[in-house]
Amino acid sequence: MPDEIQNSKFKIQNIPDPVALALAEDIGDGDLTCAYFVDAARSGKARIFAKQPCVLAGTDAAACAFALVDATLAVRTVRNDGDALRPGDTALEISGSVRSILTAERTALNFIQRLSGVATLTRTFVEAVKPHSARILDTRKTTPGLRALEKSAVLAGGGTNHRIGLFDMVMVKDNHLAAGTTLAQLRENVRRFREEHPGVRVEIEADRLEQVRDFLTLDGVDVILLDNMSNAQLAEALKLRADRPVLLEASGGVTLATVNSLAATGVDFISVGALTHSAPAVDFSLELTEA
Repeated sequence: MPDEIQNSKFKIQNIPDPVALALAEDIGDGDLTCAYFVDAARSGKARIFAKQPCVLAGTDAAACAFALVDATLAVRTVRNDGDALRPGDTALEISGSVRSILTAERTALNFIQRLSGVATLTRTFVEAVKPHSARILDTRKTTPGLRALEKSAVLAGGGTNHRIGLFDMVMVKDNHLAAGTTLAQLRENVRRFREEHPGVRVEIEADRLEQVRDFLTLDGVDVILLDNMSNAQLAEALKLRADRPVLLEASGGVTLATVNSLAATGVDFISVGALTHSAPAVDFSLELTEA
């Protein structure tokens, strides 16, 4: 039975799919500007650089955009995902056909700007909970089709991935409980799930301390989600847990102004939907350095 939510490096599957889709919507039937205004024989070099302080993410997706447009382009990653950049710092260098570089430019920048925004906001939350030990979790509130990339960016920012989807973890939320599940039924369902899916996490949401008391009596529950509870209620939930091997996660409207006080209660995790649904893009630019 797992004792913590994993923070191993997220494996991005089929990264060309979202990048190919983004290129298709941008290029369509062809880059008209480059076709008429850039010499097809012209070669050159370019760099992508930060225009504001940030935590870098999305270099793989950006490099993939250039490769899908033109496999002959040479792309060098100058800085790695997770690195802190200052204005002017170079993230990627690209050399080859100028037409190809400029055709892929906006798609590559869109990915690196968006994902660096996620990583930067995540790092801000991670720093904000210090010196407490609570770990910052993401959620499933991601851009459709970009979940793998955005969750990878959360890791680059020092956060921890919660469940990836509906398939890799049980999370019994208030709407599941509202369907009329009794405590006895819940106990039996957890027992049956444990028998058939050993090692898969089980989490249950509680929005009242009475529920916390009940859920602590269930064998096989790894995490109790404490939804929209006050700091005093969180502290009381910690007392109720005592030495039981159950982790506690705070959630609900978490902001940079409140996250440190939440962490100070002693909860193990704090989930923050804003990491992926409200992260502002970071300003990056591409410039030709030689043509």
